[in-house]
Amino acid sequence: MRIHIMGICGTFMGGLAILARQLGHEVTGSDQNVYPPMSTQLEEHGIALKSGYLPENLDPKPDLVVVGNAISRGNPEMEAVLNLGLPYISGPEWLHDHVLQPAWVLGVAGTHGKTTTTSMLAWILESAGLNPGFLIGGVPMNFGVSARIGGGQFFVVEADEYDTAFFDKRSKFVHYRPRTAILNNLEFDHADIFGDLAAIQRQFHHLVRSIPGKGMIIAPSWEPALDEVLQMGCWTPVEHMAQENSGLSATWSYHLLSPDGSRFEIIHDGQPAGIVEWDLTGLHNVHNGLAAIAAAHHAGIFPERGAEALRKFRSVKRRMEIKATLGDMVIYDDFAHHPTAIATTLEGLRARVGDARIIAILEPRSNTMRMGVHAGLLGESLRCADIAVICQTPDLGWNAAEATASAGNVQVHDSVDSIIKWLEVEAAPGDHILFMSNGSFGGIHLKAEEMLRQRNAG
Repeated sequence: MRIHIMGICGTFMGGLAILARQLGHEVTGSDQNVYPPMSTQLEEHGIALKSGYLPENLDPKPDLVVVGNAISRGNPEMEAVLNLGLPYISGPEWLHDHVLQPAWVLGVAGTHGKTTTTSMLAWILESAGLNPGFLIGGVPMNFGVSARIGGGQFFVVEADEYDTAFFDKRSKFVHYRPRTAILNNLEFDHADIFGDLAAIQRQFHHLVRSIPGKGMIIAPSWEPALDEVLQMGCWTPVEHMAQENSGLSATWSYHLLSPDGSRFEIIHDGQPAGIVEWDLTGLHNVHNGLAAIAAAHHAGIFPERGAEALRKFRSVKRRMEIKATLGDMVIYDDFAHHPTAIATTLEGLRARVGDARIIAILEPRSNTMRMGVHAGLLGESLRCADIAVICQTPDLGWNAAEATASAGNVQVHDSVDSIIKWLEVEAAPGDHILFMSNGSFGGIHLKAEEMLRQRNAG
């Protein structure tokens, strides 16, 4: 079958393209911006890419068009699809019909940590010899690719609550019908499509309604927003997670053996069940790891084996990824998009580096961030940094300096170049410099590294 994918350079749609090629289909794709690394990854899989959305991209006519959720009416290529009467489908629906339907699906949902937790779960199954398929909204370093069909009965999917397509405004994860589901956390996000937290909770309950009675839900005991979802009706067993001796009821708990989260013990049904010792930090990653071990257990993997696998887990690109080490100065890149994620990432780094100076440099780039929905929370989320810098881009719909005035450690710059010039003067040996954005941030990581190398050499 000849399949054409619109919006192919997004991580989800690019992953679909790779899966379609592995299934033997001829695949082409179009996107507004075709550039590495996704373009390189797709071309390596024999997928022809076309830059821009044009009617001629549909010549020769494909047998099926898969439409990404970034595509809207008025798009010239989409209008041609409709006028020509070509068959079209959303990405999540195609994924279910052609990949997920026969599989034991393990889905990972939540406001934060989906990509990392999905990668952990896939790696545990891989380490157990189960050869899982997966589709992940990032590139897990243990695998080097964001998607594969796999060779067993299990398929691990990052279950996103964002909408499906312009013709289907349900969340993507409604299509996945997992047998095992992790509900990691739930906060208000995606203000461009959801009016309030209750609207997101309704979508999460649609997901809960699709999980079979012989399936399993893994959920934390500390998330009231998820408790409210489950109280709407739940027909599936739920295993809860908590910190040991927290007073919360839980099947799975953890005991910190290191304050930065780099070493912790798994407790299952009150009994020790393995120790995780890894390079990751932060309570959020402890929670992610515990959830992955619990979900893998439902698929038949003993928690001790899951803990052993996580000792060799190498995280995901752009999740506290070390980009450069210049003497005792370290530069990191993190995919930050929400105050809670920013705070937990910085808390984990602080616990690891102690009194060393942390410089956090943030680009508020997500739709919700640009709208200013969480502007009042940013100052507090950056409190663990010694110095925090916010890039006030022209499309930011609020004043970053005013929003963070009470924080004391925050300053605002209006461009990447301004930040680079400031770093040239300010950065010092021993600093931990953390760039936080869910976009490319104007290539600031490479610019900062090059500038600092030249400065230090001079």
